[in-house]
Amino acid sequence: MTVQQIKQRFTIVGNSSGLNRALEIAAQVAATDLAVLVTGESGTGKEIIPQVIHQLSSRKHKEYIAVNCGAIPEGTIDSELFGHEKGSFTGAAGSRQGYFEVANGGTIFLDEVAELPMQTQVRLLRVLETGEYLRVGASKAQKTNVRVVAATNENMQQAIAKGKFREDLFYRLSTIPIALPSLRDRGDDIHLLFRKFASDFAERYRMPPIRLTDEAITLLNDYRWPGNIRQLKNIVEQLSIIETERSIDAQLLKEYLPELGDSGALVVNSLSQESISERELMYKFLFDMKRDLSDLKKLVVEILSQTGGIELNPDQNILVNKLYQDYGSNVSNAPAPQSLMPPKIQEYDEQEDFTLHEDFEESLSLEERERELIQKALEKHRGKRKHAAKELGISERTLYRKIKEFNLAE
Repeated sequence: MTVQQIKQRFTIVGNSSGLNRALEIAAQVAATDLAVLVTGESGTGKEIIPQVIHQLSSRKHKEYIAVNCGAIPEGTIDSELFGHEKGSFTGAAGSRQGYFEVANGGTIFLDEVAELPMQTQVRLLRVLETGEYLRVGASKAQKTNVRVVAATNENMQQAIAKGKFREDLFYRLSTIPIALPSLRDRGDDIHLLFRKFASDFAERYRMPPIRLTDEAITLLNDYRWPGNIRQLKNIVEQLSIIETERSIDAQLLKEYLPELGDSGALVVNSLSQESISERELMYKFLFDMKRDLSDLKKLVVEILSQTGGIELNPDQNILVNKLYQDYGSNVSNAPAPQSLMPPKIQEYDEQEDFTLHEDFEESLSLEERERELIQKALEKHRGKRKHAAKELGISERTLYRKIKEFNLAE
């Protein structure tokens, strides 16, 4: 099958040399069982390559399973990939097939493979080398015949150097490397994709398609597109829905394009940039403050829950005095003793909660802001809890609990 036929079959738009080369390699290796590693920046469309390989191979009538390795919690990913036996862990009421068992004879696409935990990397290496795997909690190995295609947007050599990824697994996965070019390196493909998305959204929303002036096309091609095709598609959808004028000039288009500063960091190019930054900082402050308050309350309750006089060490005394000064509305005139007697315990019952200024409490709900901050972090990192938790300054386990608590969609 020619490259042009592949494009027509899989609705792939573009004529750049880098894209054509990637499709050529995919077509050539489809008939083999070699492992393939697809690399490229986030948003370049890496997921299309394993689909091409699978559909052009003799495995096309078997299962094709795509797995986002960054979206599965570390504690359950082994069970998802390799299955588990009944009673192998809490909640394992029965045995379960893993993806490598379900996809036997077919293809598994491991997206964001660099996010795999080290223990899972060892298991995956065994599958690639011997075709054998162990269910979680099992002692007998099982065989599978699965074609593995992996993808990542990370620099794998750096990940190996940092000890995040096994070097032997990298070489097993990258038997055939396929690199997808970034959108900024695809020249005229950018405008072709714009027109394709504009036509799609016009049909979906039943409106005339938007079009660009010559100056806007120049701006489109000169922009660096840090989010690649995904970003372009989002911007076309925004323009299609928001703008009533169907002809988009350069000035209007520029309002939808974030800018890259001198440091390479993404800067929002709009009048609301300053207010957005301030609001996010405020949310971050509220989130941190609530956590600090909780920690302080636990410490004070622990100290005051004892009976009799309590001698405080210097650190505890400083924390308690700080709490008295900043949040103790009922004890503003109380002394800061080195020993606390039982009568004071009643003023700080374990069920009591510390409150902020009444006007501030009315205007801002910590729970609502916390929920919004978590949602924004998840959206920013496309559902990757590990990166979202790092940005929020909390553990992945705490973030998982908060997602359940607030019933958030990842």
